[in-house]
Amino acid sequence: MTVAERGATYREVFAEPRFRVLFLARTAGIAAESLRIFALSVFVFERTGSALWSALAFAAGFLPQLAGGLLLGALTDRIRPRPLIVAGYLAGGAAALLIAVTPMPVALQLAVIGGVACGTPVFMGAASRLVAEVLTGDAYVLGRSVFTVASSGAQLLGLAFGGVLVATAGPRQALLIAAGGHVLAALIVRFGLPDLAALPGDRGSAVRASLTGVRDLLGDPLIRRLLLVQWLPSACVAGAEALLVAYATARAFPAGSAGALMAALPVGMLLGDLIVGRWVRPATRERLSRPLVLLAGAPLAGLAAGVPFGATLAVLLLAGAGHAFQLGLQRPLLDATPESRRGQMFALLSTGLMTLQGVAPVLLGTLAQLTAPALAIGVAGVGTMLCVLLLPRRKPAPVSPA
Repeated sequence: MTVAERGATYREVFAEPRFRVLFLARTAGIAAESLRIFALSVFVFERTGSALWSALAFAAGFLPQLAGGLLLGALTDRIRPRPLIVAGYLAGGAAALLIAVTPMPVALQLAVIGGVACGTPVFMGAASRLVAEVLTGDAYVLGRSVFTVASSGAQLLGLAFGGVLVATAGPRQALLIAAGGHVLAALIVRFGLPDLAALPGDRGSAVRASLTGVRDLLGDPLIRRLLLVQWLPSACVAGAEALLVAYATARAFPAGSAGALMAALPVGMLLGDLIVGRWVRPATRERLSRPLVLLAGAPLAGLAAGVPFGATLAVLLLAGAGHAFQLGLQRPLLDATPESRRGQMFALLSTGLMTLQGVAPVLLGTLAQLTAPALAIGVAGVGTMLCVLLLPRRKPAPVSPA
């Protein structure tokens, strides 16, 4: 059995020192970002008393990523990865520090966060491109799985720690600690990652090159399908997740059950990634993408019928586990992308995920308002299952670097 045919192990993935550095930095950075999002939402609500402003504070770090991903994505392949990643983490820390210590209107606070968010797809794309360079074969897919698991764990840790910290010390102190977490991530990268060279190529207008790259990537039918089949199911699940509180209320579930329902999806995702990523062979994993997409959507569609609380928890766990279908798409997407565009492809992947996960809750929330939460969640499940039509039937051959 060749290296490409057998599954990689976590030992092989973490044996690569550059991956260890990126893993530690990403974990610290996402925990800090989750803490910052929570603290800023509370801070804004305390100042304004407005649920709308608090919601805008939560969304300010997501939607502006659309502009950065579209207009600046080419920078991921032009700038050396270490300074680019360090600058991204330092910018997040500077924004949290500025808001904590400087009196400014709420609108200006959100503008600061939005400005930093514009660069998020760029430095995240650079980190993802570096992972693709330092891990080969199935180790790359397992490395991406480890990043996903770490991100989920770091988000839960940041939010849990944020709730305790804001309650005891206040949102300003929480923002200061979030700034420190971003700085820690920057230091890990600065002193742990070699200063690798950027890819050679054109050095003209970054905006023009970014738009050209987006046009070329989305103009390729295979790449477009592989991106859409990762964007759309994630958006549907985000929209369904946003309705679970209303769903639990409408079903008259016990008090506090909404929190358990919201935790079931990410727990299912974590278990699915661990099982499919570690114990399923690469070729089998890619063949399982189709049934796993159906598994991600069918349980959500079933919630429209109404099931007891315990069964609802099990259904959400299954739906979360189905999202391991993305592991079977990592290698085909990388193989289909020219090496000179890989950084921008990762930036575009991140941009689409963040943008659609911000839009879907609004659309499905509107549908739930007009009909019922159960029906809107069922629509999200059906939409997820329909994404199976986007999956390519044949594995793409690796493209040339040009």
